[in-house]
Amino acid sequence: MTNNTGQFDLTHWIYRLIAYIIDSVIIGIPATIIYYAVIIGLITQKTTYFGVTLYSSVPWWGFFILPFILGIIQLFYFMILDTVWGGTVGKRILGLQVQTVEGGKSPFGKSFIRNISKIYGLFLFLDWLVALVTAGSDKRQKYTDRIAGTTVVQTKQAFASSGPPPPPPPPA
Repeated sequence: MTNNTGQFDLTHWIYRLIAYIIDSVIIGIPATIIYYAVIIGLITQKTTYFGVTLYSSVPWWGFFILPFILGIIQLFYFMILDTVWGGTVGKRILGLQVQTVEGGKSPFGKSFIRNISKIYGLFLFLDWLVALVTAGSDKRQKYTDRIAGTTVVQTKQAFASSGPPPPPPPPA
C-alpha cells in the first residue's frame, strides 16, 4: 500500500473511496438537517391566490443549496481533521493518514489546498481523474495533493483495532 514506486495501486484508491463514502455519510446527516431545518424554513414562500394562502417550500433554485452546504461542511471537516488527527474518521478506520510528502503532519494551509475540490462533487471527481491519468511521482496523490505537497499513506491495516486484543477469559 505504501509503495511510492510509481506503480498504480488500485487498493489504495478503493480504500480512499470507501473512506470518503464513510465521511460523506457522517457529514451528510448534519448537512441535511441544516438544509431542512434552517434553509428551507428561511426560503419558504407564502403566496395568496384569491384569498387562499398557499405555502411552497422550495423555489427551483433551492435544490442547489444542499450540495453547497454539504461542500462547505466537507471542506471544513476534512481540513480540520486532516490537520488535527492526520485524517478523517473514514481514513482512520481504513488505516490511512494524510502527510506532507516529507512525512510530516499536514498544516492547515496545505490541508485547505488538498481539500478545496471537495466543495463540489464534480470537482472532486475531476481531481481524482486528473491524478489517475496524468503522470505524477507518487501515484497515491490526487491532483490537489500534488499542488499542496501532501499524500495519503497507509499506516496500519484497514479495519484494524488500535488497541491490544482483549485478555482471554479466566479458566472455568
